[in-house]
Amino acid sequence: MKNTRKCPKCGGTDIRMVEGFVGSYGVGNSIMVGRTTFSAVRKNTYICCDCCYTEEWLNKDDLERVRSSKKAHRI
Repeated sequence: MKNTRKCPKCGGTDIRMVEGFVGSYGVGNSIMVGRTTFSAVRKNTYICCDCCYTEEWLNKDDLERVRSSKKAHRI
């Protein structure tokens, strides 16, 4: 959805993006990879306004912080 601007579920093209944010006390659309909000990685949410399907994406710049986090485990 992020790259194609098309919903994989219904094929809709009315796609909206809500930017992730980190607020006080860890509120927001983010992943905590450390102990404080300064270590949080923001998740951007892509929403299909035709069928309500959603996807969450991280910025590629933050991926290394997730990989090196002790909270993230390989499955």
